[in-house]
Amino acid sequence: MISNDDWGFMTQAMLPPSLLGKYAFPWYRKIVKVIHAAGKPAILHSCGNLEKVMDDIIDDLKYDGKHSFEDAILPIEEAYERWGSRKDILGGTNMDFMCRQTPEAIKKQARAMIERTGDRAGYALGTGNSVPYHVPGENFFAMISNDFRSG
Repeated sequence: MISNDDWGFMTQAMLPPSLLGKYAFPWYRKIVKVIHAAGKPAILHSCGNLEKVMDDIIDDLKYDGKHSFEDAILPIEEAYERWGSRKDILGGTNMDFMCRQTPEAIKKQARAMIERTGDRAGYALGTGNSVPYHVPGENFFAMISNDFRSG
């Protein structure tokens, strides 16, 4: 189950961590508890820079996965190295990269991330956000191609 709520922007969370902890996190703790009671993993989609509350997201709220990473804030490779052993890291292929690069460059980046994470688990290949209509189809298909051993 994906819980969507954007808690931040480019440089920080929208609220100070103390206010998130006081007013928002009690509700999200309940949401995650309900999801887990149903036997499902709880995934947080939140844009923005949440570095100062990531330990809360992992240890207090108990989210199983986090989606939405932006290169300008923290590239997916760094997010995976920092938190991938404690929580599943989802997506992260930059949307601007998806729009402007060649299918070959996208496939190369996807292959590199799969090779980086392949024997450690905790990562799901995908984009940093929903895939809008202006992403060229061939670029999207290059990212999800299962042919990571060639080309």
